[in-house]
Amino acid sequence: MTSVKFKKLDIEVYEPGKSTIEKIENITKLSANESALGISPKAKRVLSNRKLNFARYPDGKSKKLRNQISKKFRCNKDKIICGAGSDEVIQMICQLFLNSRDEVIVPQFSFLMYRIYAKIIGAKVIFSKEENYKISIPEILKKVTKKTKIVFLANPNNPTGTYLNKFEIIKLRKKLRKNILLVVDDAYAEYMKNSDYKSGLELFRNKNNVFILRTFSKIYGLASLRVGWGYGDKKIINALNRIKPPFNINEVAQLAAIESLKDSGFISRSVKHNLIYAKKIKKFLEKYDISSNKVSANFLLLDFSKCKFKAEKFYEKLKSKGIILRSTEYGYKIKNMLRLTIGSRTDCQKFIRTVQGIFNR
Repeated sequence: MTSVKFKKLDIEVYEPGKSTIEKIENITKLSANESALGISPKAKRVLSNRKLNFARYPDGKSKKLRNQISKKFRCNKDKIICGAGSDEVIQMICQLFLNSRDEVIVPQFSFLMYRIYAKIIGAKVIFSKEENYKISIPEILKKVTKKTKIVFLANPNNPTGTYLNKFEIIKLRKKLRKNILLVVDDAYAEYMKNSDYKSGLELFRNKNNVFILRTFSKIYGLASLRVGWGYGDKKIINALNRIKPPFNINEVAQLAAIESLKDSGFISRSVKHNLIYAKKIKKFLEKYDISSNKVSANFLLLDFSKCKFKAEKFYEKLKSKGIILRSTEYGYKIKNMLRLTIGSRTDCQKFIRTVQGIFNR
C-alpha cells in the first residue's frame, strides 16, 4: 500500500504550561505567564456586546487596531502588522527571511517558538551561551557567520526573567552586521519599571534592520483571543502582508484589543500588583533557600540549588495541592528550576500558604 509522503521534521513539539491536574478541579495555574488581573473592564464590555455580527469576515488589515496601536505607542501605523498572537508574526518573519541554507541565532534559554519556526523552514538554529542565565552579547557575536540571517531575543527573556539594559542591546545592534535582522520580543515590556531598561520599540522604532514583537496575551489578558503585532521597516511589513493569512485576527479579538489599549488605569493596576507580589514572593522564598532573578516581568525563575527540596519534588508537592508551576527541564533544558507566574492576590496567598505548609511539616 502506498501513501503520500511528507518531509520529516526533527522538531521538539512546543508544550504549553499545564492547566489541568487529574482529580483536582480548583486549579491555581501559575505556569503560563498569563495576566494576574484578567482582562480590562473595557474589553469585557466588548465581549458582552450582542450586536456583533459573526456572519461577516473581520477586517483583514486590522485597520482600527493598527490605528489604536499607533496612537498608544506613537508609532507609524504603516509599519505595524497584526497576527494571531505574536508567535504567528514570528512564523511569518521566518517564512519571509529564511531558507534551508540560513542560520538563526537564539539564546540557549529562550522562547521556544523562535527555534521551532526556524527549524520548520529548514534553517539551522545556533544557540548562544548565556552567563548566569542572562543573554550574552559576546557569545551571540561569537556565533555569527556569513550564513547568519536573524538573531532572536526576548527582553526581558523568557523563561529566565533576566534582561539586557538599554546600553547593552544598543551595543548588540551596533556590533552585528547591518544585513542581520535583530528581532526583539517586547512581550513583557509593560511590566518593566527598571530604570536601566528601554523596550525594543522605544530604542529601535526608526531602525530598518530591527523588528519588534508585541503581544496582547500578557498584561492585557487576551491570551485566549490570540492577538499580537510586529513593528518594522515598511518594506518588511509590505512583504509580510503578502504572505499573511487574509483574516487572521477575528473581529472580537480586534475590538477587545482596541479597548484594552484605551484602559491605561487597568494597565497601571496590573503593573503595581505585579511589582508588589513579585517582590513579596521573592523575599518569602528566600527564607527557604529558593533564590530567583531580579524582579522584572510577571514571573520568577526559581533556583533550588541551595534548597532542601529538588525542583521536581517541590513541583509535585505543589501539584498535589492544586498549584501548577512551569517545569523548565522539558523544552528549555534548565535543570532544578521552576518558573512561577505572579498570579492574582488569591493565587499568591494560596501559593504562600501552601509553601509554608510544605516546609513546616
